[in-house]
Amino acid sequence: MTGVEERVRAGGLLEPGTAVVVLLSGGRDSVCLLDLAVRLAGPVTALHVNYGLRDSADDDEAFCAALCERLGAGFEVRRPGPPEGNLQAWARDQRYAEAARLALTTDALVAAGHTATDQVETVLYRLAASPGRRALLGMPERDGRLIRPLLTSTREETAEHCTERGLPWREDPTNAAPDFARNRVRNELMPVLRALHPAADANVLRTLAVLRDEAAVLDEVVAAAVDPPDVARLAALPPALARLAVQALADRAGGGSVSARTHEILGLGAAGGTQTLDLGGGLRAVVEYGRLRFDHGPSAPPVAAVLPVPGSVVYGSGRLTCEPATDGDFDADTLGARLDVRPWRAGDRMRPVGLGGRRTLQDLFTDRKVPREDRPAVPVVVADGEIVWVPGVASGERFVATPATRNRVDLRWS
Repeated sequence: MTGVEERVRAGGLLEPGTAVVVLLSGGRDSVCLLDLAVRLAGPVTALHVNYGLRDSADDDEAFCAALCERLGAGFEVRRPGPPEGNLQAWARDQRYAEAARLALTTDALVAAGHTATDQVETVLYRLAASPGRRALLGMPERDGRLIRPLLTSTREETAEHCTERGLPWREDPTNAAPDFARNRVRNELMPVLRALHPAADANVLRTLAVLRDEAAVLDEVVAAAVDPPDVARLAALPPALARLAVQALADRAGGGSVSARTHEILGLGAAGGTQTLDLGGGLRAVVEYGRLRFDHGPSAPPVAAVLPVPGSVVYGSGRLTCEPATDGDFDADTLGARLDVRPWRAGDRMRPVGLGGRRTLQDLFTDRKVPREDRPAVPVVVADGEIVWVPGVASGERFVATPATRNRVDLRWS
């Protein structure tokens, strides 16, 4: 048993009975990974993406097919169309998108052959190209379905594994091309660092392990700081913690780096009312009712629908149901045979239970502190032109059940 196999077994990412899709390029790392996946997990399918960009592309595909047959792994090949934009980014996106589709059909994990050597190169590249502490955290061993079992082994060790197991591999000639930034890190920067100190790789990895441990503690502190995301409370935090808290909220919304604009973002709270700040890339910061959130702008309201009584209907990103219930809150006979479901409209008014008279829906939204950006997605349930129910806001007085009600139903929004 090689040292690589011992570490992968101990890591527990490849286990018997676990379906795995291995990203197989034909290089030493992916060949080593495929061999270990077949030995330790299964069923295993290898995915090879033939980009058709090199003269040797078809030979690489044939090599991968033969290797899978030899090792007893399934083999899938994809041939995407012409590249778009940044070549390496396009190739990476194609590879992971195809792997995700394949993994979902088989409920499998996706295994990538990134090694400890790749980890060092990644950290150094990100440190130079993308400021922020996230650049120093490297690649995780597991990220959802994606696993990286070889992160504890170097590129030299995966080659030794392949040699000991009698497994050939293919060399990618583009790995030496200086056109790509990652290649310059590998072929120019790393030799200099190793000349400065022979343990350069190991020292980067040790530092990375310490930073990951400390980041886990820091993430708990940040999570407490943004619960709730009160903008005045955030502004009173120490600057470093405020910066991390603001970035954490932006991350939840799928935004990019905004920490450099923390002071500007938190300053929105001083103006009162609802304030927004465009941060570029479609992302914006919004302060409403004293709370900070990030979003990508207002979305179109859902299409109107009909809800049978009883019955259910999809509306926007949720579902409305109307079901008979002995303790239901609404009178089925008053509701009629069908309900209309639509977005709210300016001027909408209703007679809410317990409020004594008619109120505008806009005032009710304000009273319930429903953010403006959320209001278009809230369903307004209507019977014969009169508002029956607005989830989380109010119920119409005429439609609620009374002790004399014979046929009760529940209205639910999920």
